[in-house]
Amino acid sequence: MYYKQELAGILFEILSHEMDVKELEMLIEKPKSQLHGDLAFPCFTLAKLKRKSPNVIAQELSEKIQSPIFEKVEVVGAYINIFLNKKLVSEAIIAEITKQKEEYGALNIGNNRNVTIDMSSPNIAKPFSMGHLRSTVIGNALAFIVEKCGYKPIRINHIGDWGTQFGKLITAYKLWGDAEKVKQNPIKELLTLYIKFHEEAESDPSLVEQGRSWFKRLEDGDEEALLLWKWFRDESLQEFSRIYELMNVQFDSFAGEAFYNDKMDRVVKLLEEQQLLVESDQAQVVELTDEGLPPCLIKKSDGATLYATRDLAAALYRKENYNFDLSLYVVGNEQSLHFKQLIAVLDKMGYQWAKKMVHIPFGMMLKDGKKMSTRKGKVVLLEEVLNESIAMAKNSIEEKNPNLTDKDTVAKQVGVGAVMFHDLKNFRMNDIEFSLEEMLRFEGETGPYVQYTFARACSILRKATWQTGTDIQISSTAWEKEWKVVVLLTEFPNAIKRSFEQLDPSQIAKYIVDLAQAFNKYYAEVKILEENAEQQARLALVSSVTIVLKEGLRLLGIEAPEEM
Repeated sequence: MYYKQELAGILFEILSHEMDVKELEMLIEKPKSQLHGDLAFPCFTLAKLKRKSPNVIAQELSEKIQSPIFEKVEVVGAYINIFLNKKLVSEAIIAEITKQKEEYGALNIGNNRNVTIDMSSPNIAKPFSMGHLRSTVIGNALAFIVEKCGYKPIRINHIGDWGTQFGKLITAYKLWGDAEKVKQNPIKELLTLYIKFHEEAESDPSLVEQGRSWFKRLEDGDEEALLLWKWFRDESLQEFSRIYELMNVQFDSFAGEAFYNDKMDRVVKLLEEQQLLVESDQAQVVELTDEGLPPCLIKKSDGATLYATRDLAAALYRKENYNFDLSLYVVGNEQSLHFKQLIAVLDKMGYQWAKKMVHIPFGMMLKDGKKMSTRKGKVVLLEEVLNESIAMAKNSIEEKNPNLTDKDTVAKQVGVGAVMFHDLKNFRMNDIEFSLEEMLRFEGETGPYVQYTFARACSILRKATWQTGTDIQISSTAWEKEWKVVVLLTEFPNAIKRSFEQLDPSQIAKYIVDLAQAFNKYYAEVKILEENAEQQARLALVSSVTIVLKEGLRLLGIEAPEEM
């Protein structure tokens, strides 16, 4: 990052300010092979500007590029290849990481402004399935990433605690429910009732009508309906909190759908005042033809409000209460149209901040290539997966390191981390095939592999009883074997910046896998603990790797055990 800026600044001066320094920086590339240096500047853009051959320009510029951090400047066709001074750069980056520790890579672009993150949001009275994992872990990682960039994250769990499904559930409970069974195993029992309702409704359509009728009673404040709803909600939240605790995920707000029941009339009034509501098939809608979108349904023909009304009320509430600079919605890809409409309606209402609302879509979690469905009972429970993953991690520890202290804590860190990393290493728009075996592998691109590399590096530092704080002097000018690791360490701030700009945690996951692989290769080639002139510098490099791996895992919401 810094060396790109250095080169751009030098070129800016040589070119007598003919091109903007930021434009020059954008043109600088990283060569695919280290044989072609560490930075490359293509001269094609300058050829148009100067009306000269790019090869000639490359030759002319290369003769004028000078800096103590550039070891060699070489021309290959239209490219200027820059080789960094390994000794100077290595000393500088190790000193910086040693000094800054976990602060390394922080970007102060947020100025402590608020970012609301709508994430997780499971439905009450339904189990917390693997399908909910994605919104939870992507939202959690983005909260850490925006915080690293200087913002203040506000994690909001917009619980699905309202809607016609509650009418169906109350109907099912009244017909076939058993209070004792529900008390003993609330979510499992409520799910069984919910599935039974849908199975029975296929042959008995009157059940759907009963469901609607119970939901109407709930909306009207019927005492029995409210009592059952509150019971289902409380039991569910208790169950969810156990799973969040397991994953070490916390929230600043649990304001769900029901919270906005008394805030929707205001939205309808505002839309009426601005004459944005029109009637269509007896329903009230906001036309979005100019925006190239279908109309946004605000009120049904029977006067009932909808998701869009609720989300408009939530957006207004969040802006007024949190004054967000950015509002992120980590919600599945299938809701893309809904969020386009939501933002378009707020924009039509004259709210400039609507442009700061961003839908962060993601692909599906698949089981045997198919989407998981609660309604059909085809669901994989997240808690069961986490517990199984922890048990598998515990078995692995018993086999490989039976004398490890605090095995249970480490097994939890590895088991839970494996499940989270398996999701986060994928670009969020990709669908993910659920596979417990794949998650827990200790080699390849997995969480346990990165955690194991961190623990291995910590073990080297313990054996050497290395003390931080010594000035690092690299005696050898080569440092060839270390160089790949050093270059990756310089890349950490870039990985954070990319993950923030693209709102994609996989940028950091891929980065720490690359760093772990480079370190393991280095560890296999070099006797780090051998006492020689390079030992202190090498240990400082190992220490830098532990700092960056641990921080990279933390940004994904994953813990890093020092022993495994």
